[in-house]
Order: sequence, then structure tokens, then C-alpha cells
Amino acid sequence: MEERNENAVPHRTRGGLTVRRTVEACDPQALGELSRAVEHRRGGILSSGMEYPGRYSRWHLGYVDPCLELAARDRTLTARALNGRGRVLLPVIAAALREHAAVEVPSSGSSGDSVTATIPEPDPAAFLPEEERTRRPSVFSALRSIVALFSWDADPHLGLYGAFGYDLAFQFEPVTRTIDRDPGDRDLVLHLPDRLVVHDRKREKCLRYTYEFTVPGSFSPDNRAASTDGMARETPEAPMGTPTEVPPPPTPGSYARIVADAKERFARGDLYEVVPGHRMYAACDSPARFYDRLRERNPAPYEFFLNLGEDEYLVGASPEMFVRVTGTPGSGQRVETCPISGTIQRGADALGDAENIRALLTSPKEESELTMCTDVDRNDKSRVCEPGSVRVIGRRQIEMYSRLIHTVDHIEGTLRREFDALDAFVTHMWAVTVTGAPKTWAMRFIERNETTPRRWYGGAVGVIAFDGTMNTGLTLRTAHITNGVASVRAGATLLYDSEPQAEERETFLKARALLETLNESGAEGTERPVADARAGAGMRVLLVDCEDSFVNTLADYVRRHGAEVTTVRYSFDPGLLDELAPHLVVLSPGPGLPADFGTSELLEALEQRSIPVFGVCLGLQALVEHAGGELRTLDEPVHGKPERVRVTGGHMLDQLADEEGAFTAARYHSTFTTPEQVKNFTVTAVAREETTPVVMAIENPHTRQWGVQFHPESILTSGVGERIVENVLRMARMSAVGTETR
Repeated sequence: MEERNENAVPHRTRGGLTVRRTVEACDPQALGELSRAVEHRRGGILSSGMEYPGRYSRWHLGYVDPCLELAARDRTLTARALNGRGRVLLPVIAAALREHAAVEVPSSGSSGDSVTATIPEPDPAAFLPEEERTRRPSVFSALRSIVALFSWDADPHLGLYGAFGYDLAFQFEPVTRTIDRDPGDRDLVLHLPDRLVVHDRKREKCLRYTYEFTVPGSFSPDNRAASTDGMARETPEAPMGTPTEVPPPPTPGSYARIVADAKERFARGDLYEVVPGHRMYAACDSPARFYDRLRERNPAPYEFFLNLGEDEYLVGASPEMFVRVTGTPGSGQRVETCPISGTIQRGADALGDAENIRALLTSPKEESELTMCTDVDRNDKSRVCEPGSVRVIGRRQIEMYSRLIHTVDHIEGTLRREFDALDAFVTHMWAVTVTGAPKTWAMRFIERNETTPRRWYGGAVGVIAFDGTMNTGLTLRTAHITNGVASVRAGATLLYDSEPQAEERETFLKARALLETLNESGAEGTERPVADARAGAGMRVLLVDCEDSFVNTLADYVRRHGAEVTTVRYSFDPGLLDELAPHLVVLSPGPGLPADFGTSELLEALEQRSIPVFGVCLGLQALVEHAGGELRTLDEPVHGKPERVRVTGGHMLDQLADEEGAFTAARYHSTFTTPEQVKNFTVTAVAREETTPVVMAIENPHTRQWGVQFHPESILTSGVGERIVENVLRMARMSAVGTETR
């Protein structure tokens, strides 16, 4: 066996630790023994019960008695040694935390020592472009330093295993918390296992990996090296708490009322889609037995059973990948996600399944749901991936589960060399399939309308491996068990088309597999070449983010043509325009109305400096309103849907129309304008001329301002979207840059 050739051969990590690995064959039954042990001691079992070629393969691994635990409460991260082996490693962990904050060392206790660091809030006056958002000071900054200590590219299994809570996103998103939270709630729990059992179910090979660590003397006050060799692995018990009474189910109609409120937000244009949830409950006297039965009854790509200590268990069968990163760090790692949206129940038999699949695939509403999710997902990747590398490699693929049928997209990108797996993770927090779009506004809606904190739901479980890779699943179809009660949260993807009672029924359908089981159980990424077209070569582009969910994809489209892009949130100091001296400003899409983002003041500052402007969706509306035109509200919003757009003139859309003089584009808006309401612009494209004509594009070559109402960065505009951006760059270059970039 190849692994045995490396037994007992020491390896040096990037942080100077020495790791000695031993590999031996073992019986797969060892995983069953681990599952029973995890019910009483900290540990975890993770598996995949689905085989979808190109996406998922079947595997199974587990551990118990990890030597170290990392736990976060808001911006405070605590590293706790769970046994003597963990205490050997604690000094190097403390050194890593000191890179980010002062470290507190509480007194020793029977369960081991710990060190605690509170990551300071970033300076609000410090300028940080959106491209560097994932490096905003947070608990992930400290995690990155800890991972660097153990970095070792020869082993794919050694790493940090555990759960990431929903509230971690608030270290990056400006969301005011209105739901009461227990200050003792943890937002992150990760374990460092030093013994794992790994069963490759495809090759039918089961191996036990055992690790010993040696810490150099430079981390010790007496300058003496320390080793875990020969030390005991047992940790204190972490049993279930005393069972409590099961809370009642949600009040009938309560979720439907949230749907009705959301529909008003869609009509106004605040939201395109949103995914609120609510909780259901059942008793659970054995998390291990529940996990075993759930795996048998409801196989899923991400099955997990985690004992997080402090009477917290997570048991789940999630159908959705969150973020998977493969390949060698610094050499173009592959980032993958598989957003799921579009759901229908299973049929009574294969013929019934086929009928339901047909209904699912022909539903415009279900297609719109997934389209918006994929557009947002592509946008998230575009912040950290190589320009042009983000692509959809699977569209509306069918995945079948015990109770449900889903449509799934598969998206990949190539991570830029300066970013790592944690950047890929953070840029996606949290998946649009559990939040909505625009993501920030959707998360605010969820905070206002859900009655309890999400805790682990909508977060992720999985591993940050020390070889630079990552594999995480979204925390869906999950029971959070404490005091003998399992809480199961489920939601539905809401659109303007949603029917309140139907969406409420869907939430109960999604939770049914877990609740019934509870009742019964009392490819390495590669660099892609830079695009040949260089319309923006040498240009500086400032992209103004109006809290939209597609901004990074739009920035990616601009970068593909050689321009340097800096993205900033709206309401910045106009002095930044003088500092950056952009050749073009792109005013992004966004929820709400232009006045919500102070666009008139910005446009005034741009006109004073004679800076060209390209407005997208909300950006077009801002240009129209600033020039004295009027805006109206559609009778029904159009979000994530294709539309035929007829070209009527101008240069921006030159040679993009087909033989009918039109092309297909993606619309996401509730606010619009008609040709007669536009002032000081030439209307160069319209839609729905047979009813009330909707302005789709405007141009003013004298003021060097252009705008489109549709979304060029959407997959539904893929035929012409990138060429529109190229045309705008060429026009801005010719009119504003002159000989500087020629």
C-alpha cells in the first residue's frame, strides 16, 4: 500500500511543526463503533451516500476525541486543549492568534487549557475595496494563520472538521441583528482530530490515519521541544443534556404571512427572491441511532453527525454542496458549488417521477429560482476567481432524494493565486439558496421576519484541510439537537410568483424526511487564458456597488477586457474619485430605488469631473431620474426572466441584434421608464412594445453616459452580455482616455 511506505516518516509543516503519520488498514465496522462513541464524546462522522459522476462520490470518515477545539462567539475565538496532546499544541495556536489580537490565557481546568483572542473590528475609516472583502479582519483571519501553521501538502485528511454558523456572515455583511440571541451561542466549532478512519467506498478500502506532532522549542519558555508521542487520546465526556419538553409546531398560516410580506418587497424591487424559514421539533433520545437511520432512509451528498460538546449535536443529510476547493494552493485551485433551487415531490413510482420531473423542468417559476441562484453564485465567485474562469458546467440537472426531486446547477471557477480556500468560502457566505437576492437585503428581511436565530442552519459543515483544499456542505435538512429535542428548520425560495399556502406546504415537505426518521428512531483547477479582446487595456474602472448580488460578476466581465476594477459600496467620499481617477464609473444594479443609494449626488460629482458612466438596471434608472425623467412601477415585477429586447439605434448595442433586430436578455426589476419619460438621452432599445413599452437601453454620447435596464452579466444574456461591456469600454476609452491607454 502506497500510504504505508510513508509510515513514521516525519514531515515538516509550513509553520515549523513536525508531523509523523501512521497509516494502517482497518475494518469499515470501525466507523460504526465511532458513531456510537460520538454520541458521548466530541467527534464527528461525515459521509456521502450519493454517486453523481462529476459532482459526488461515496465516502465515509470519522473521528472521536479530537485533541483541540476552536470555538467562536461573535468576534472572539477560543482554542481549547481537550487533552494533554492538545496542550502540547496550544503554544503554537496562541502564537498564531497573537498575529491578530492580544491573547488571554485562563487558568488550567480539568478539561484542559485554552487561549482566547478577540479580533478587533476593522477601522471604519480604512479604505477596503470589495475585491479585498474576504480579507476583512474576522475570525477567519485567525483561522487562516492557524491553518498556515499546520500546512502540509502531502496529506488530504489532516485538518479542521466541524460546523460554521449562519451569524459568521455578519462579520462581513451590514445586517442589524433584531432577533434576541443567547450570548453563549457559538458561531463556529472546529475540531483538530489526530486519528481518523477513512473509508473509500468506491475502492472499498478503509484506512486509519494516526498523527503525532512535535512542537519546536522556540514556542516554549524553556526552549525545549514538546511531542505528543505516547500521550493518551481520551477527552472528557460530552453527553446529552436532560430531555426537555418538545415545543409546539409553527402556527398554521404563519409562514404564509411571511410569503405575503415578501411579495410586497418583490413588487417594490427590494428583493428578487428570499428564503425565510421556520422551525419544527421532535424528541431525540439517541443522535447516533437517528444518524444511522437517516443515512439509510435519505442518502445525501453530505451526511453528518457532529458532537460539538456543550450538549449540541448536528445530524443532517444535506443535498447541497456549499464550497469545494481542490488543487494545489497558489496554482489556480478549482472552486466548485452546486446551488439547488426548484423542488417537487417524488412520484408514486418511476412513471410518477417522470411526470413530476417534466412539470419541474417546464415551470418558469422554478427555472427563475435557479437562474437567480446561479447568477448570484457566479457573482460570488467572480470576486476571487480568475477573470473568465467562472462558468456553468451543469445546468438544471436532476437530483432525486427520498421525498424530493431537485434541479441543480454546477458552477466552477479558478481561484486567483493571491486567494485561498477560506477566501472562496467567505465570498459565498451564505448561499443564495438559503438567503436570497440581493443577498444583503434578503438577509435583512430574514432577520426581521424569522422569530429565532438560525444558529447552524444555512451555515456549513465539513473540513478545512491543511493541504489547502476544502470540502463543505450547506447545513440543510439538519437537526440541531440539544436537551433531547431536535430542531429542524426548513424554508422555501420565494418569488413574486409564489403562492403563500403552497410555499408553506413546501417547508413541511422538506422537513418531513427528518421528522419521520426522528419519530421512528425515538479535478484540480487550471488557469484559464486571459480573453483576447482588450477593449479596457490600461483603463481604471470604478464599480459602485449598490448592495446588489451580481456586482462581482459584472466586475469580472470588465476585467476580462483588460481593465483594472476597484469596487466600492455606495456613499463613499467623492474625494475618492480624484484619488482613483477612473476612466469609467459603472453604477451597479441594486434593490429599491436610486434615491436609496444617493445616486443623484454621485452623478453630479461625476459630471463635475467629466467621468463617463455606465448604468446597469438601477444605474439606468438613476441616469434617467437625474436627467429629469420619470420612473414608474411595473404591474408585476420581472425577476430572473428572459425577455426579447429590440434594438432601435445607438452604438452600445451595435451589431448585437439578430435578423429580427432583437436579442434575449435577463430582466430583474420592478421600476422602469417609458420612452416618452426619458429626457436628454436617446432610447436605443425597448421591450414589450405591444403593451407599455419598457426602456431597455439609453445613450448620450455628449455626456458620455450609457445605460441598460437588463443585466448583461446574467447567464440569460450570455449571447451578448460580454460584448455590451466591451462596447462600453471602447466608447469610454475613445471619449475619455484619449492617447493615455492607446
